[in-house]
This record gives sequence, C-alpha cells and structure tokens, in this order.
Amino acid sequence: MNKSEFVMAIAEKAGISKKDAESFVNAFSANISGALKKGDKVQLIGFGTFETRTRAQREGINPQTKKKITIPASKTPAFKAGKALKDAVN
Repeated sequence: MNKSEFVMAIAEKAGISKKDAESFVNAFSANISGALKKGDKVQLIGFGTFETRTRAQREGINPQTKKKITIPASKTPAFKAGKALKDAVN
C-alpha cells in the first residue's frame, strides 16, 4: 500500500474527505519525525513504539575497490510492534 492508497483508505474508513485524510497523514508523519529528531520515543498503546537507535561506528569494505572504510556512527529510526498489532497480524 502506498501513501495515496493509505490516504484513500483512511478517508473511507473515517468518513472524511481525501484532503482531510491527507492532512492527517502528513501531520502524523511530521509529528513522528519531529519527535524522533529530538530523541523522543512515541508510544501508541496497542499499535507500537517509534524510537531512534544508535548504530556504532564500524569497519566496512567498499565493494568496488575492496578497500576497508570506516562507517560513521549514526541514528536510525526503529519501530517495535505492540502486542495488539502482533496479534492482529497473526
């Protein structure tokens, strides 16, 4: 499901216009992104938790030149599904 299909599904399920549903999706993703950028965790009970995880600096190999390179430390977004979501999928 892509973004436009997701917006359409929300509009139908909630009984709102496609424009309002798109505004909701954009606001939701902007708020999640903003919270993660600040280092906050977003927990939606029954759905899951959005958080950032830190990856340590590590050694890698450039596949073209076969030379060792240093991959810098970074933060990456992560999602951990809640129990209700896991149960719904299974």
